[in-house]
Amino acid sequence: MKEAPLSWLRGVLTLHVTGPQVELFINALAGLGIVIWDVKPTKGGLNLKLQLKDFYALRPLLKKTGCRIHIIGRQGLPFITARLLRRKFFAAGLLLFGIALFLLSSMIWSVDVEGNEQIATEDVLDAARQEGVFPLQWIWRMDDPDKLSRDLTVRLPGISWIGIQRTGTAIKIQIVEAVQPEKKPLYSPRHLVSRTDAVVTEIYAEQGRPVVGRNTRVKKGDILISGALGDEENIEYVVAKGEVKGLVWHEYNINVPLKAKVNVYTGQRKDHTYLVLGKWAIQLWGYGESPFKKSSTLTEKVPLSWHTIETPIGWMTEKELELEVQTVTLTPQEARNQGLEIARNDILARYGNDSIIKSQKILHEKTENGKVYMKVLFEVEERIADELPIVYNQGE
Repeated sequence: MKEAPLSWLRGVLTLHVTGPQVELFINALAGLGIVIWDVKPTKGGLNLKLQLKDFYALRPLLKKTGCRIHIIGRQGLPFITARLLRRKFFAAGLLLFGIALFLLSSMIWSVDVEGNEQIATEDVLDAARQEGVFPLQWIWRMDDPDKLSRDLTVRLPGISWIGIQRTGTAIKIQIVEAVQPEKKPLYSPRHLVSRTDAVVTEIYAEQGRPVVGRNTRVKKGDILISGALGDEENIEYVVAKGEVKGLVWHEYNINVPLKAKVNVYTGQRKDHTYLVLGKWAIQLWGYGESPFKKSSTLTEKVPLSWHTIETPIGWMTEKELELEVQTVTLTPQEARNQGLEIARNDILARYGNDSIIKSQKILHEKTENGKVYMKVLFEVEERIADELPIVYNQGE
């Protein structure tokens, strides 16, 4: 026979039947309409399965046929429930865990904003909060996404479209800002002057009158591109624009120690494991004080997810890695190269990444008291133009 429908919910018993009239016992079951399945002959009898509710109807048939039965298996919901009832604390904990999981998955845990450039993220989150969208809010208390989009568009000027998307417990607010006309800055008339002594290598005047040419030596404050056009009788002041590059000389005093202390990982570590529930973390393992004198910590988070839905429950591991201080000894040549590299990086940071170091000359070098001392002259091609407002009388 086929297995009875919903048998697992009602409970299933697996019986071993023995006796002189096993066949008569099976026929008697069929006569009473008792459904059995998985009937398998064994040594001295046979095994079969039936529903729990039919078990108590077997006593008269056993007396009539002289058979005996032994229960060799129990499956189904009634037996699981009985086992849980015997373990009340475990059952209560399982129930509470299920309730907590349901409640935590029914709340908003994160609100992210995408697509905003002109409008501050804090302003968008504040407007969303006023519409009932914020972390720890119940999902069922939120309005329809279309209504939220319309209300947020009204609250935030300069927005042409807002989309609300919910993925599990995360809310994503996508923004398309309205195209605003470009606001051109207001400039007053000005000259472009040299900010330092240099030799001009390139000059390009977008607006204004170039005063110097290539290979011209200029001093700090000299006008490079003039904002005054015309002659003394007919003069017009404009905003000088352009780009001027020149060769500039920078002198650096460099000292590099031959011995330096650095931190290195020893390979030893201690892990601290936490159960994460939203913004809270409960430590499970890794108690005790740190066994290391010096260490650094790396944090890894693994959220519990189902398909594409990410829940606020997960694991967090803090890996505490032992550090050891070691002394590194440099040769004079290595110290020299390190010092020159530091100086070159400083030049690029100060005067722009488009600056070009044309040459370098070590004027003086010595090794003394465990350090390498150098005086180095760098020849650098860099931007040298600076702005100088033009002060004039309006009646001129």
